[in-house]
Amino acid sequence: MLLQIPGVFSKAEVAECRRAIDAAEWIDGNMTSGFQAALAKRNEQLPHAGEVSKVWGARIVAALEKNPLFVSAALPQTILAPLFNRYGAGHGFDNHVDNSIRMNPATGRRIRTDLSATLFLAEPDEYDGGELTIEDTYGDHSVKLEAGDMILYPSTSLHNVTPVTRGMRVASFFWIQSLIRSDTQRALLFDMDIAIQALAAKSGQDDPAIVQLTGTYHNLLRLWAEP
Repeated sequence: MLLQIPGVFSKAEVAECRRAIDAAEWIDGNMTSGFQAALAKRNEQLPHAGEVSKVWGARIVAALEKNPLFVSAALPQTILAPLFNRYGAGHGFDNHVDNSIRMNPATGRRIRTDLSATLFLAEPDEYDGGELTIEDTYGDHSVKLEAGDMILYPSTSLHNVTPVTRGMRVASFFWIQSLIRSDTQRALLFDMDIAIQALAAKSGQDDPAIVQLTGTYHNLLRLWAEP
């Protein structure tokens, strides 16, 4: 499931974030890469242990925890601390699949990466190129969103960032371990939740059919969840 989540950050929050991260010290993005990724990746990152990364990573997580669309789609168990990267002219990231297991620096525990997320922090007209291209069953999808919007997609997806030819592409990226390992089951639950909300808006929460459907949703969640 490929899903755009609009307005994770307001334009004012994006501007505040950019002032902080643009003034920070950036490092070669391959400082955090594995061997294969280092061959494909050309960008810069903020050190994940830096104060700016910690503060703004926490702001992103707090915003997502209050975002009903994200919670419904991701059913998050753990949100890995967000990282920040930027791509200038000549930078890009060739085709790759994200690592299946990553270390959570906050706890020292490993998490399974079920979902990948990119929160765009530069407006589309600030740079040329830099599209996030994600491959799924229906072909390649080119993603270049407004600043403050986020794309959520399965971490199993082959994807790349096309070379930037002008300006600077700035974003936050991170991974989520879901309560639901299967993307198919997660998508079914999301579709059911959206349908229940739409019906409830028309008929009211106390409609017996909606109560029954809500119970079915939670029973499926109970059946499939891996807490």
